[in-house]
Amino acid sequence: MAFNVNEFRSTLKLDGARPNLFEVRVPNIDGVIDTDFVFMCKTAQLPGSTVGVIEVPYFGRAVKLAGNRTFAEWTVTVINDENFRQRNTFERWHSALSSNAGNLRAQNKINSTQYSKQATVIQYGKAGGKIKEYTFHGMFPTDITPIDLDWGNNDTVEEFSVTFAYQYWTTDDRVVSRNNPGANFNTQDGSTSG
Repeated sequence: MAFNVNEFRSTLKLDGARPNLFEVRVPNIDGVIDTDFVFMCKTAQLPGSTVGVIEVPYFGRAVKLAGNRTFAEWTVTVINDENFRQRNTFERWHSALSSNAGNLRAQNKINSTQYSKQATVIQYGKAGGKIKEYTFHGMFPTDITPIDLDWGNNDTVEEFSVTFAYQYWTTDDRVVSRNNPGANFNTQDGSTSG
């Protein structure tokens, strides 16, 4: 096949999704969505998943069968403001799971439905509408990275990463309308929203 830039452009009908048009909504330890976090979350990922493979030997051959689905941990990078609001929120959530000194769980976070939350990552289109959304179910922080301090580190803002474990994710499987990109979509159950 000969190189043809016009064929490529005609295939890329909506001009490509942009990785910098996103927001993440994570509730704090009390279950309230922290609207400041939407602005402080610098990086994230649209999640992936893996289906395992079961190999069954048969007459010298390995017959491959689909196994169980697993979900890798999910990491976000957060900008640190001088009020340490985001950092403090994650540290409190983390401490409720296992306190620093006593290795004890908070009384109001004994079972997983009390300490795990839902979070969403939303991909936006260039016209400003939502084009894809993932919801993480049963999520809780497993790792909060250190913040490096350095006298020679000028003209930068502190940031740190938080890694979450979660049970599974769901998505709305949006289909962008050609007449109104990003504003109209079909959900998995066939209904329309916008």
